[in-house]
Amino acid sequence: MMDDSVIAIAVQGLAKRFGEVQAVADVSFEVHEGELFGFLGPNGAGKTTTINMLTGLARPDAGTIRIAGIECTTNPKAAQHLIGVVPDESNLYPELTGFENLCFCASLYGIHKKEREAGAHELLERFGLAKAADRKFAGYSRGMKRKLTIAAGIIHNPPILFLDEPTTGIDVASARQIRQIIAGFNRSGTTIFLTTHYIEEAERLCGRIAFIVQGRIVRTDTVTNLIEPIQEKHVMQLAVSNAEQALLDKLAAAFPHLAFQALDQELIRVEAGEPVHVGPLVRFLEDHGVQVMEARRMRPSLEDVFVQITGIEADAMRKEKEKTGGGA
Repeated sequence: MMDDSVIAIAVQGLAKRFGEVQAVADVSFEVHEGELFGFLGPNGAGKTTTINMLTGLARPDAGTIRIAGIECTTNPKAAQHLIGVVPDESNLYPELTGFENLCFCASLYGIHKKEREAGAHELLERFGLAKAADRKFAGYSRGMKRKLTIAAGIIHNPPILFLDEPTTGIDVASARQIRQIIAGFNRSGTTIFLTTHYIEEAERLCGRIAFIVQGRIVRTDTVTNLIEPIQEKHVMQLAVSNAEQALLDKLAAAFPHLAFQALDQELIRVEAGEPVHVGPLVRFLEDHGVQVMEARRMRPSLEDVFVQITGIEADAMRKEKEKTGGGA
C-alpha cells in the first residue's frame, strides 16, 4: 500500500512562535503516499500548531510545506482540494442537522446537490448515524459529534486526511469505532497524518511515528524499529497490597539483578535482561507482610520507548487522558 517513491507530505524546517513561546521549532519530516503517520506527544507539545500550519490555518514563521508535490508555504490553499481536515474541536454548525452539516460541507467543495445528498446519506449510514440524520448537531453526544466531524472531513473523498486528536474526550466504544474507521480509510489507500497523545492509539494504528516534545521532533521511525531495541527486556508487573519506597529498597537489595519501579501505590514494575522468576519475588514479599494479588508478564510497548526517548513518564500521559476523559 505504501509507495516509498511518492511523498504525500514534505515538511522542512517548520517553525512557529506565539509571543515568547516557541510552539514549533525546526520540524522536518516526510509522509509517504498511503501511509498512516503518527505525530505523538503530550498536550502542548506542538501537535495542533503543526497540523494547523499544514492545513493552512496558521502561517509558519519559517520552513517549507509541500502537499502532493504542491508548494503550500506561500499559498496555503493550493492543495485544499486534496486534503480533508478533522480538527481537535468540531467546526460544524450546532443549529444544522447531521445531514445538513454534511451537505453544506460538500457544497464548499462544489459537489452537486444530488451527489452530495447521496454522499451524506452514505456516510451517515457508514458511521452509524443514520437514525440521527435529522437531529440537530447540538443534540449529539460527544462520540456522535466526533464521528460526524470526521465524516465532514472526508465528504469530498480526499486522498490525504489530517486528524487532530480524533478520540480525545469521547467514550471507549466510540473511540474504538473511530479507530476502526481510521484503519479502514488507510487500508483503502488514504494517506493519514494523525496527531495523538494516546500512546496505545499510535501503536495500534500507525506504521511510522514522530515523537514531538516542546515543539521539537526527538525521533521518527517505524513502530517495529522503535520497539526492536527493547525486545530483549523482560518486564513483569506485580499488583501488591503495598508498594512503598522502603519495600522497593529492600527488593533492590535482595534482587540486585532486577530493576524495580512503583507505578502507583499498589503496582510494581520489575525489569530485567533475562526472564523474571516470580516465585522468589512472591515469597520475599509475603515474608515481608505484602500480599501479591497478581503477577503479569508484559510485552515491550511503544510506551516504554516513549519514556526512554523523551524522559516523559507514561503516567503523565495517562493523567492527561483521564483529565480529558478520553478512552484510547
